[in-house]
Amino acid sequence: MAAASGTAAPENAASESGKTDGKSDTGNSETKSRTARRKRRRNRRGAPGTRGAAGGREKLYAALDLGTNNCRLLIARRTSDGFKVVDAFSRIVRLGEGVAANGCLSDQAMDRAVEALRICAEKMERRGVGRARAIATAACRAADNGPDFIKRVKREAGLSLEIVSTEDEARLALAGCAPLLDRDCEAALVFDIGGGSTELIWVEIERPGDDGAAPARPRIADWISLPHGVVTLAEKYGGEDVSEDIYREMVEEVAGHLEPFAARMADWHEEARNGAMPPFHLLGTSGTVTTIAGVMLDLKRYDRTVVDGIWLSPGDVHRVTRDLIAMDYDSRAGHPCVGEERADLVLAGCAIFEAIAEAWPSQRLRVADRGLREGILLSMMDADASKARRRRRRRRRKQKANRQQGPAANATEASSE
Repeated sequence: MAAASGTAAPENAASESGKTDGKSDTGNSETKSRTARRKRRRNRRGAPGTRGAAGGREKLYAALDLGTNNCRLLIARRTSDGFKVVDAFSRIVRLGEGVAANGCLSDQAMDRAVEALRICAEKMERRGVGRARAIATAACRAADNGPDFIKRVKREAGLSLEIVSTEDEARLALAGCAPLLDRDCEAALVFDIGGGSTELIWVEIERPGDDGAAPARPRIADWISLPHGVVTLAEKYGGEDVSEDIYREMVEEVAGHLEPFAARMADWHEEARNGAMPPFHLLGTSGTVTTIAGVMLDLKRYDRTVVDGIWLSPGDVHRVTRDLIAMDYDSRAGHPCVGEERADLVLAGCAIFEAIAEAWPSQRLRVADRGLREGILLSMMDADASKARRRRRRRRRKQKANRQQGPAANATEASSE
């Protein structure tokens, strides 16, 4: 950084400049004035990726999610209704490969992840990102050498990865897909099927008042993190050759882990059995549900703009799942919405989803091609907006205090005269 490596001026520089004539003094003054003007213009423009009050580019934010299966990056700028993505990156790295069996991240998996993270770091630097948050999830939480890997990433990619808790992961996932909640419902079950874990969040949609002036707000009523994701489940049961029997075993194992959460939601389940359950829907944010939607729509190429926000019925999901089970590995790998990188994982994801759908039967599932990264972006932008509001309030209070002190000071001076 050039600004930090400059050489200090000699202590006698000022006295030596004082020996010049008046004409030189005038020239020095003009030079200082031009320098000051240039500095003010630079400050107004701001650093790359930012905008000052007078114009230039807006501040850019980056959200990086290193999961058990994927490494994903979003770079965006704030807009009046959310944010606009200006760059993105996604690569399957299988960081959590073998962690369930060995308890450690393998050298090959860490190499793949670091390579992807270097690309992310380069993108962030090239774009001039002003604020960023990079998180690591289940694989790094579970691995004994997770902390060592975090240090390696800092050393080799220059990124500060934060291993987030399951609770923080659930909150970020909800924040990212909350705009897709049906505000006419009283509740929703949001689920994020990851590579090494699955988060479920029971959300109650609060309505502040009867006048309709304030928007309905989602509130987390309960949540759970399951120790099953598509990678861990596929490694245990196999992902290439999956029979109906193996598939059912996967569903039943996940269902067993759901029982404590279902027990805590006993009142809701009783109302459901009696047909008196308030309206709710499922909201899924994961590669599993987006894949199911793409297959159901028979897309020749996956298209996020078509999939994000689409509603599916239980019949749609059942039909797609049975079609995928009937395919062999090569057929799944050849499908444009599955692909070779997900062909051995997609049925494990379907089994997790089926266990959830059986425990919380709903006639409507909404698909979200958004989640952790979007939640990270929105949380950073909201935090910055709150800070800016606090600064404005402090400035206004200070200005008001100065105005009130002015007349009082004048009155004091007049009385002393």
